[in-house]
Amino acid sequence: MSLKEQIGEDIKSAMKAKDKIRLETVRSIKKVLLEKEVELRGKGKNSLTPEDEIEILVQQAKQRRDSIQQYLQANRADLADKEKLELEIIETYLPAQISDTELEEIISNIITQVGATTPKDLGKVMGVAMKELKGKADGKKIQELVKSQLT
Repeated sequence: MSLKEQIGEDIKSAMKAKDKIRLETVRSIKKVLLEKEVELRGKGKNSLTPEDEIEILVQQAKQRRDSIQQYLQANRADLADKEKLELEIIETYLPAQISDTELEEIISNIITQVGATTPKDLGKVMGVAMKELKGKADGKKIQELVKSQLT
């Protein structure tokens, strides 16, 4: 089942269960997917690839994380809690996140593969790491681990 079909089914089940947060979140994901699809039609593509879908979901998750941080700084725990619930729902559509130990191992292999030795090589490592780990780990976490291993 494609992501679009899964989201359609989840909208129906959220409506039946009267789960307001899930319904709003899944509808917002569907809206973003449709907008991106319409944008791509103008460029000659008919539909989103699975990679495009994951990229959109990663962006949505990142937006929620940023919002949570801003709401907590503004002492708005109520809004932060809502964003956390939405983030949990979005993460159910993303590929499983890899563990920290696996992430460190993969980054070490990439550093060796690229031949990076100094912090100046951060860009080379990050380019390869982000392609390989797209949707499987948070970009900030990847960057922190790359920096720590290159120093």
